[in-house]
Amino acid sequence: MEFEHVPVLYNEVMQALNIRSDGIYIDGTVGGGGHSSGICERLGADGTLIAVDRDTAALNAAGKRLEPYECEKVFLHNNYSDYEEICEAVEQVVKQQEGADKPAKVSGILLDLGVSSFQLDNAERGFSYMHDAPMDMRMNEDDPFTAYEVVNNYSEQDLTRIIRDYGEENWASRIASFIVKARKDGPIETTGQLVEIIKAAIPAKARRTGPHPAKRTFQAIRIEVNAELDHLRKAVEKLPDLLEPGGRIAIITFHSLEDRIVKTEFERRLNPCTCPKELPVCVCGKVADVKKITRKPIIPSEEELEVNPRARSAKLRVLEKL
Repeated sequence: MEFEHVPVLYNEVMQALNIRSDGIYIDGTVGGGGHSSGICERLGADGTLIAVDRDTAALNAAGKRLEPYECEKVFLHNNYSDYEEICEAVEQVVKQQEGADKPAKVSGILLDLGVSSFQLDNAERGFSYMHDAPMDMRMNEDDPFTAYEVVNNYSEQDLTRIIRDYGEENWASRIASFIVKARKDGPIETTGQLVEIIKAAIPAKARRTGPHPAKRTFQAIRIEVNAELDHLRKAVEKLPDLLEPGGRIAIITFHSLEDRIVKTEFERRLNPCTCPKELPVCVCGKVADVKKITRKPIIPSEEELEVNPRARSAKLRVLEKL
């Protein structure tokens, strides 16, 4: 299957990253290379893109798509939260450039979170509630842990927790109960089976409004399988340390859980003081090392939504290193 992915907020991301032709840029979720192609287009021969993804299919597709560009390209089969490995890649790039004694810093970082169109549309990956497929949902096909383990082995209490917390699903406990009851007759092996169980659990009146009844539960299971929120917290805390002065980090989120983490961590970085609130002046000495570029998150235009409805929930937040 061809790896196709329409890059969300493409023009806004290019503007936010403020790309320098000789800079080093990290795309931590390269996918099919949609955003990365825009970065590479703006880089000269002395610029570098470090493309990171946990999905080997994504890296292979991005490699082909980015071949025509003259900039240096480094591909890493890692998670964007693998800070040490990314740091090593940056150090290697800097050593190869003129002036190898300069700090191992980058000019920009992009994270486009969530599941790609390719992963959703590739039925075999099991991400979509619109296709009947094995219970998989792994972003890294080398990982041993799959959606099958969650659906068939988690306790009813744990299923309720992840569907409620990660899916923000009002019917979480009822869905969990129906899953546990259904698997007594045999393992739940396909996404189609799971969709029917979810539909049965949610009353007909509730199913008639809002998104597809399985959307929130599938989101929750996918987040659990890939530990997405844990990786995001880790990355947003550490990645800004890699930025050079004037360098920017841009993060696109697709649901409130992601956006809340990004917003909270950005605010912590903008207001690092740890002094008790009752103290009249700061004594800890911690000061911000970043500034906010986006006062409010940037959202897609109506024109973009007409072309790409999957962008509807996207939000872009940007910080710049001082």
